[in-house]
Amino acid sequence: MATTDQLIICEHCDCVYEKVTLGKHQKTLCIRCGGVLQRYNGLTVEQRLALAYTAAVLWAFANFYPVMSISLKGLKNSATLWDSVLALSHGPITFIAMVAAIAMIVAPIIQVMLLIWVLSYALAGQRAPGFRFCMRWLETLRPWSMLEVCLLGAMVAVFKLAGMLDVLPGIGLFALAVLSLMMIRIAGRDIRELWDIL
Repeated sequence: MATTDQLIICEHCDCVYEKVTLGKHQKTLCIRCGGVLQRYNGLTVEQRLALAYTAAVLWAFANFYPVMSISLKGLKNSATLWDSVLALSHGPITFIAMVAAIAMIVAPIIQVMLLIWVLSYALAGQRAPGFRFCMRWLETLRPWSMLEVCLLGAMVAVFKLAGMLDVLPGIGLFALAVLSLMMIRIAGRDIRELWDIL
């Protein structure tokens, strides 16, 4: 029986290729459509797990510490991500509040928890219970996790309000910035390598 362990399928055009070992900063492209097949990652399981735990701590900072503080004539106010979702939910756009909560708060923490679950077992050289389920959900949640969009919106708000009010970026904004970059690194397309490792 033929083995398929060393084959990779282009997700854009379904062309089949043999996997190759990549060096730093290398990637393989599909000859037919130009889509990226493989990208060098270079992270070990231990490093991925450490970054996943760090992402969980950063998520807590991003969600429970103020993203920004505003002051005008002695009056101060600060807002967290939860506050922004609650503010959206009080108007006629409650559905948008739910989508924002999923994209900024729920999807990222589920991704981080699934990664910690899968990588904790991978560290011991085992496949986690529900491995396939976890990997499918990691792939499904990837487009829903929009921390970078939230970060961009928060930064635009800081710059726009800075001309009218005294605006101070909070710990939550810095945590959100680092978490956005980290999620791209640990929960991006390269997560598929875990299928091969395990």
